[in-house]
Amino acid sequence: MNDAGEFLNAGDLSHKVVDVAAGEAHTLLLTGDGSVYCWGKGMFGRLGIGSEKDELSPVQVKFQNPNGTQDSDTIKIVAIAAGAYHSIALAENGAVWCWGYNLCILNMIGFVDFILYTSIYTLDYYMDGQLGINGKDSHDDKYVIGDYSQMPCLLKKFLELHPPDCSTGESEAEGQTSLKICAVKAGGMLSLAIDNHGTLWMWGNCPQQNKEGGLSLVSSFTPTPVWDFHGHTVVKVACGNEHVVALVSAGESFDGGDLVCYSWGYNNHGQLGLGDRESRLHPEAVKTVDMESPLTLYDIACGAFHTALLTHKKNPNDTLESTCWTFGLGDNGQLGHGTTQSALFPTPVKELPQNEYLISVDCGLFHTSVVSSAGDVWSWGMEKGLGLCPDASRADTDAGHALSPRHMSCKPDQPKFPDPVKVACGAAHTVIVAQAGHKIWSWGRGRSGVLGNGKGEDCYTPTIVLWPPMIEDFKEVKSSDEQDKVREKETQIIKESDEKLSSALNELKLLQTKLSIMEKYTSILHGSIFGKPFDEQDIPVSLRNSGSFDIAKEWENMLEAADRRKLIGLEMFYRNMLAGVKDELMKKRVKEILKECLQSSDLKN
Repeated sequence: MNDAGEFLNAGDLSHKVVDVAAGEAHTLLLTGDGSVYCWGKGMFGRLGIGSEKDELSPVQVKFQNPNGTQDSDTIKIVAIAAGAYHSIALAENGAVWCWGYNLCILNMIGFVDFILYTSIYTLDYYMDGQLGINGKDSHDDKYVIGDYSQMPCLLKKFLELHPPDCSTGESEAEGQTSLKICAVKAGGMLSLAIDNHGTLWMWGNCPQQNKEGGLSLVSSFTPTPVWDFHGHTVVKVACGNEHVVALVSAGESFDGGDLVCYSWGYNNHGQLGLGDRESRLHPEAVKTVDMESPLTLYDIACGAFHTALLTHKKNPNDTLESTCWTFGLGDNGQLGHGTTQSALFPTPVKELPQNEYLISVDCGLFHTSVVSSAGDVWSWGMEKGLGLCPDASRADTDAGHALSPRHMSCKPDQPKFPDPVKVACGAAHTVIVAQAGHKIWSWGRGRSGVLGNGKGEDCYTPTIVLWPPMIEDFKEVKSSDEQDKVREKETQIIKESDEKLSSALNELKLLQTKLSIMEKYTSILHGSIFGKPFDEQDIPVSLRNSGSFDIAKEWENMLEAADRRKLIGLEMFYRNMLAGVKDELMKKRVKEILKECLQSSDLKN
């Protein structure tokens, strides 16, 4: 953009997206300067903007410490995560911020309808604590409204273990390195974090042992370490609605070597990849991709009830090739195996190209997406792999789930997304960050502004997210002279836009008037010929599909399709029309003869 944007540095880190995360119906962006932006459905305060207002395009999330010592200008965020209805941000100093929903839906009839914005029938709630705060104890904060927070809140547990303003890197008491959170993750109603010692922490809807000794999802406001990995380092973690998957070092520390995949939690659909449907209270290694395998694990993702892994060969040849493995629930084709069957073991998605390196994978509620280093994006699962619910409006011949990977094109004439960064999947939408972080595309369910393109409509092909936000362009200008120039330019842009919009609206009104007249004329003519009002389905198929119209062929097709009653009606109509034409011709001929006779009489006189 060469208007207001001509005063800006194109390489500004504030406009470069380095990470993206998607929740049920909202999306988070992290920029190179440590800022967080969001858009989508605002219910339950999941956007963190101080209200439950839906946002149709990216807006900035503000961070403010309770004591007022830090604000968004000094707090630099280095990682983001999104659960179903809550969000997490990790600050550079190790502080964890959470906002959004803090309840778990225990009993919901019509759960899928709920997450796809239709209707809630009956609900039972209990405190889940995925924000790490107790709503009952937070009434002093005006943005914490009982069961959710509309603004980012500091997670106090980690503040107690490691104060953000701690200036020393060593613990004086024990002489050990201070604990500091290095990564955050979220999914469903669960929140997770990894510290600098490689310890995994969990809070919210956690799989734990119940009183009977079995497995239950237990709510917890307090982050709790997972001691099963003591002596090892947790490198990556992902979670679905009821299960957790982690990549853990084979040895005590991780130095870029092999990683072991562990899974635990509920396993009703085989989402743990352990070969059965038995749930696990404690982590268990996934044998298919263990240390004995010739493959190296490097990325994981979880859908509601399915899991995806990325691997590459331990000893690659000339090119670094990778494979996507999926397992768990397959009812909607989210495994990409060409069927709707579930898989109990990790199974490769065979229809993906074998010669490309996959840099990112993510799972939505019932769909999966991957992006390669070359810029190719594939999606599969619910409603043709677009993350759309089955009742979305589609032509009958093109509806249904994508049981195998479908290639998504950036544009009709551009199949690849340039310089891809990462792909993220929400419950029913997908977001891809590309062009080295300077451009974003989205597609899928668009209600409540979920796609970030300024609209609230579903989109079946990639659409451009409105990035960077125009208002942010003007905040970056420092000098007053430049600010005046920008304001003047902004006013001029708005004025020109208003003029163009007004002209377009006037032209649209004129076209609507002409269209209305044409519709009336068509309806009258159609009623006169066929004896019934005109309907859209009466438009010939060839004209609807291509815009061309072979009147002779369509007339022949119409006659062949007409029943006897319609043919008799047409015969009478045209017989009467022909009789009328003959009468009119006779009248005109009589008038001509009279005129000739009168002229001949005048000449004789």
